[in-house]
Amino acid sequence: MVIKTLILRLLGLVLVVSLAWFWVMLSAAPAYAQAKTVNYTYSDVSDRDFSYTDLVGGVFAAAKMIGTNFQGANLSNSIFTKGMMLEANLSGANLTNSLLDRVTLNRANLTNAILTEATITSTTLYDAEITGADFTDAIIDRYQVSLMCQRASGVNPVTGISTRESLACPRK
Repeated sequence: MVIKTLILRLLGLVLVVSLAWFWVMLSAAPAYAQAKTVNYTYSDVSDRDFSYTDLVGGVFAAAKMIGTNFQGANLSNSIFTKGMMLEANLSGANLTNSLLDRVTLNRANLTNAILTEATITSTTLYDAEITGADFTDAIIDRYQVSLMCQRASGVNPVTGISTRESLACPRK
């Protein structure tokens, strides 16, 4: 009698778990990619003109973007992991909440760019023009911040925040 009760309870448990699994599988909705999202992963878009383009959520992972023109483009929430952006023009671009991890931005033009809440880690910005760029609440390696503070100047015309203030540079 005890064994029969145990078997009935076990079968009941299996039935409940099976029904729960089927219910979850039948009610699950598929994940769709955003219709407007662009994906240039591993692409060579060097010298291309993306000026004043809406590229929100774009993916440029490991892309080669040497001399690419992103002037005034909306690149918020975009991914640039391991990208090569030598001498890229990002003047006036919106990179709010973007991920720039292990990106080469040497000699890039970031004049008046908005990089608020961006993650800029293991990224080099040697000789990048940052006049008027807003880095408010961005996560940036301390070493790069110290280098940028040596040349930081200007006020972003959109946000009204000075580059030195956004980088939390010490007073001169």
